Amino acid sequence: MKNPSLKLALVCALLFYCSQSHAQATTVMVQDSTDIADKRLKFGCGFGLNFVGGTNIFIAPNLIYDVSNTISLGGGLQGSYTGIKDVQNTTTFGFNLISQYTPVRQLTTLLEFTQLRVTTKTENLAENTTDKFWDSALFVGAGLNVTNSISIGAKVNLLYDSDETVYTSAVIPFVNITF
Repeated sequence: MKNPSLKLALVCALLFYCSQSHAQATTVMVQDSTDIADKRLKFGCGFGLNFVGGTNIFIAPNLIYDVSNTISLGGGLQGSYTGIKDVQNTTTFGFNLISQYTPVRQLTTLLEFTQLRVTTKTENLAENTTDKFWDSALFVGAGLNVTNSISIGAKVNLLYDSDETVYTSAVIPFVNITF
């Protein structure tokens, strides 16, 4: 090419084209990383409801962050009320720290530490008593992922001591719903 102005025009057009396509690629990457970050933080809620032999209500909202496709970390609050009319009622509140591992899409395993403040009021003919204490639990469990948002399973309290706990059993079933 002997015409310098044509050469200059082609170089300018090539640079303009390359800078535009690079800017578009950068924009797409930023949007994708924002979408991924939004999808990694999930709100979940465990709950329980039972009216056999009394009243038992349990709720545990939590936030979970997907560190990777298989590992999630989070924490939450929990509270419960258990009562047998004119006999005893127990309220608990506290927090939990959760780690989850999903080796396959249908299965989630978990390790959870829970610390609860327990208040139990007992009524009888002789006297009314109130007992307050802290209860710690370390759960290991597994759940079946029914859908991407619902998991049903069971967990075992490794620190379970029937004489010093609010839990009636070392094994606790759970239902967790994630939004």
